[in-house]
Amino acid sequence: MITIMLVEDHNVVRQGLRALLEAEPDFSIIGEAADGLEALDLVERLKPDVLILDIMLPGLNGLEVARRMHQNGSGPRVVVLSMLSDEAHVYQAMINGAAAYVLKSGDSEDLVKAVREAVAGRRYLSPPFSEQILDAYAQKRRNASLDLYETLTAREREILQLAAEGCTSAEIADRLIISPRTAETHRANMMRKLGLHNQVELVSYCVRRGIVNIT
Repeated sequence: MITIMLVEDHNVVRQGLRALLEAEPDFSIIGEAADGLEALDLVERLKPDVLILDIMLPGLNGLEVARRMHQNGSGPRVVVLSMLSDEAHVYQAMINGAAAYVLKSGDSEDLVKAVREAVAGRRYLSPPFSEQILDAYAQKRRNASLDLYETLTAREREILQLAAEGCTSAEIADRLIISPRTAETHRANMMRKLGLHNQVELVSYCVRRGIVNIT
C-alpha cells in the first residue's frame, strides 16, 4: 500500500484529490493539511510514502516544505501539484528535492502516474515540461546574479512569509514558538539581506516571487 498525505489549502480541491487517489486500490490517504507549517509537523507523525502539495500555501509555501523534506533526507517523496506553469517554479521545485511536478490544468492520470513514478524513485514532469527544458533553464540560471533569497536562513524564510501574510511579530512568535524579540531580530536580518525597507516592499517582493498571492 502506498501511503499519501495531501497538502492543499482549498478544502474542495482536497476532497477531489482524495476521491481521485483513493480510486486506486493500492493508494491510501493517511493525512491532510491546509498549511505548510502544519504539514511539516504532520509528516513527522504520519511518515507517508508520498507528500502531494501545492506551492501557494499559507504559513509556509510548498517550495519551502519540499526543501525541508529534502534536507531531512529520510522524508517522503514529494509530488508538487500546482497551477503555476512557469519554468522558474518547476526548476525550483526540482532543486528543492521534488520527485514530480504536476500541473492542476493537466489530466487526472498525470497525478496518479506522478505518484507511481515518485515511489519507483524516478522523476516525473507534467507536459509540456521536460528534462531538456529544465536543463536549458538551469544553464540560464547559472549565468544569473546571486539570488538574495538563497542567503536567508530557514527561520528567516518562515518569518518572511508570515510577515507578508500580515502577521505581527507577536503573532509570528506565537506561531513559531519563539520570543517576540527573537522574531523581531530575524525579521530585521531578513529585511537587511533582501534590501527591503518597509511592509509594502516586503509584500511586493513576496508577490513577485510567488511566495504569497494577494487577491
